[in-house]
Amino acid sequence: MSPDAVLVAGIVAAVLLLGGLFVFVVARGRPWADRVAPEPDVEPEPFADPPQNRPRAAVVANPTKFEDGTAEVRRQVEVACAEAGWATPLWLETTAEDPGVSQTRQALEAGVDVVVACGGDGTVRTVGEALAGSGTPMGLLPTGTGNLLARNLDTDVTDVPTSMRIALTGRDRPVDVGWVTAVEPSGEEKQRPEEQAFLVMAGMGFDAAIMANAPEALKARVGPVAYMISGARQLRGKQARVRLEVDDAEPVNRRVRTVVVGNCGKLLGGLVLMPDAEVDDGWLDVVTISPRGIAGWAAVAVRVISRRRRGHRRVEHWRAKELVIRSEGPQPAQLDGDAIGDAVELRMRVDPGALLVRVPASAARA
Repeated sequence: MSPDAVLVAGIVAAVLLLGGLFVFVVARGRPWADRVAPEPDVEPEPFADPPQNRPRAAVVANPTKFEDGTAEVRRQVEVACAEAGWATPLWLETTAEDPGVSQTRQALEAGVDVVVACGGDGTVRTVGEALAGSGTPMGLLPTGTGNLLARNLDTDVTDVPTSMRIALTGRDRPVDVGWVTAVEPSGEEKQRPEEQAFLVMAGMGFDAAIMANAPEALKARVGPVAYMISGARQLRGKQARVRLEVDDAEPVNRRVRTVVVGNCGKLLGGLVLMPDAEVDDGWLDVVTISPRGIAGWAAVAVRVISRRRRGHRRVEHWRAKELVIRSEGPQPAQLDGDAIGDAVELRMRVDPGALLVRVPASAARA
């Protein structure tokens, strides 16, 4: 699940406790993954053994996002490719052990023209990490609850055919990639690739705790409400002392509940956590949230809903090319909604325009 959904869950949970904004954030239509697209009037024959010059897509799909299996989505993808004159796509499914890196590399080795991430923000993050710097664009078939990158890029999140047409025939938009090195409480860098990417938001503290404590089974049944339940349980947690090193500025010390670093700022329900954030501005936007008690969370929620960059002393903003977050003790951490365990330090940097994402013409920039 995307980190914005996580943070919104916490913020909204506070407002809910005050009798607030449940309907505002939750009342949305069902995701397109739960819908069945209508049959086309005439379904074209899939191309068998297409000519060498016909373009081809690869789809890296997370099968856990489909209760009834991937057969119907795969069929719709193949129909969309056939209608666009593309070859039958290369279909690659992720596993718990390999959430998309090797599948994306396999697609690159096959020389495809676009790699389509079919899953939630975690799948998008993993595929984007493997594609960064390759020059091969990423398409988006969002099937998660948040689908934050797609929403920030004004890409359709409602049905497969529309999303697939954008992935095949849209324009390529360069977007920034955030890179993170996490240091474990033992002082050792986490035993993963030295750097991991994020495309939406990364965080330490309250937002990551919500992610870590929202059961997958509950998320599958009730969607964002699972994060609200988890957030409500975390509201009365303690603040942590952190030290922020933002570029070459003097370090600052704060007591916070959470630190969120964003590549984009739009959350679910039209909320905007980071008003200045743009996916291609070459900056990371940083926000610290330090509420005290339920009333403090309610004030933070009002500040977010009003879309003001300033307005509450418990919410502070910075912008950075490079950033180090150090905590006095272990804190849960997350990347685009993927919990990565406890960390005492996050070292971050931005890689401007490192990833091409296929978007509608209206969302493309010069």
